[in-house]
Amino acid sequence: MIEGPAVLTINRAVTRPSEALVAAFAGAMTGHLVDAMDGRGALHHGVKPQDPTMAAICGPALTVFCYPADNLALLAATAQVRPGDIVVCSADGHMTAAVTGDLLVGMLKNAGAAALVTDAPIRDQDGVDGVGLPVFHGGVTPNSPASVGPGQIGLPITCGGVRVESGDIIVGDRDGVVVVPQAQAETVRARLERVRAAEAKLEARVKDGLTVPDPIVDLLANGHIDWRD
Repeated sequence: MIEGPAVLTINRAVTRPSEALVAAFAGAMTGHLVDAMDGRGALHHGVKPQDPTMAAICGPALTVFCYPADNLALLAATAQVRPGDIVVCSADGHMTAAVTGDLLVGMLKNAGAAALVTDAPIRDQDGVDGVGLPVFHGGVTPNSPASVGPGQIGLPITCGGVRVESGDIIVGDRDGVVVVPQAQAETVRARLERVRAAEAKLEARVKDGLTVPDPIVDLLANGHIDWRD
């Protein structure tokens, strides 16, 4: 490399969605959201909630990129967080060192973050549990990171295999984390309502004793089935 990168690159021109738009996704099941986005949007299954009882999250993303085994950008994100932000931190899936422990998680909470989502490991689990901030992570290791950079805040990242931009709407539950692109949020909201309505009807039929789904009934009656007796 002829010229080294800046220690930090910070995009301050972040456009966040309206509170009303974010609220429309609060409490949504991640499975319903994925269905509303044609089966896409969920982070890799390895990104799991530290505490499944605190997995219900919803808010606009503040993106952070940390180079492997470094957390300078996440430390600096404490100065960029706005109340209600969900900090989404990518380390490109590198698992050699924790990107945070309990003290940094506590600072993020103090700064107003609603949650932290990262594809990297964390450490200090007992302390993290005591902070009370929802955390999704890619694993656990006691290995500590450096804090020298380089890193980025507010720029597009890939976390858990999904592209995330600051201002995208992040929704999480016990099943995982889903990214709703801000540019598609209104469309996804409308489709989400249709998914919810269809699921509610089917759920009622299951409670009433439904055994075989209608599409399977039709398939068995009219499909090209090679029956063997």
